[in-house]
Amino acid sequence: MKTLSTIDFANVMDYPDDPEEMYLFDFTEGYNPEFIRSKKWGIGRYNEKRKEMYVAPHYKSSRDIHMGIDIWTEAGASVYSFADGKVVYMKDNNQPGDYGPTIVIKYTIDSTEVFALYGHLTRASLQQVSVGEQVQKGQHIADLGSEEVNGGWVPHLHFQLSIEDPGKADMPGVVSDEGHEQALGIYPDPRIILGQLY
Repeated sequence: MKTLSTIDFANVMDYPDDPEEMYLFDFTEGYNPEFIRSKKWGIGRYNEKRKEMYVAPHYKSSRDIHMGIDIWTEAGASVYSFADGKVVYMKDNNQPGDYGPTIVIKYTIDSTEVFALYGHLTRASLQQVSVGEQVQKGQHIADLGSEEVNGGWVPHLHFQLSIEDPGKADMPGVVSDEGHEQALGIYPDPRIILGQLY
């Protein structure tokens, strides 16, 4: 997909407008929960090869290239739809290391269907909207979940795009070296929607 910087999308969270106020994490050397918690706002990069971060069995020890953008902040923070869309899938992916409560919304942007995954939410978020519901640009659709419900992670939003229908409330948030090239074609850089967060 091309850059969509000329389209006025709503922010998916109430993060600072100044990227300098959002700490840019480097997970190529591992995952440090205490350090993450020390920052009010932080970003986890797209297409980053992350070392020793994905250890739950379903990652099969080989998936470590991140295909979304993470926005790290406090549990309970509000999450918004970036444009008008339709809720197509919802599920609590509740195994350790997974997304926890997850919502996928289908959008039509420049006549192209785009699916956006919002992951690591509260369980109450799954009651806030419903499958088939039309949501509006800027609508409050969810809140960030705590570690107890979000798969065990320090609270953050995993935001990922797909140009293919995932068929369920899931997308591979990290991929292996072998699947990397194909994944880049399916899961575009979320900055085409979010703007230059880094």
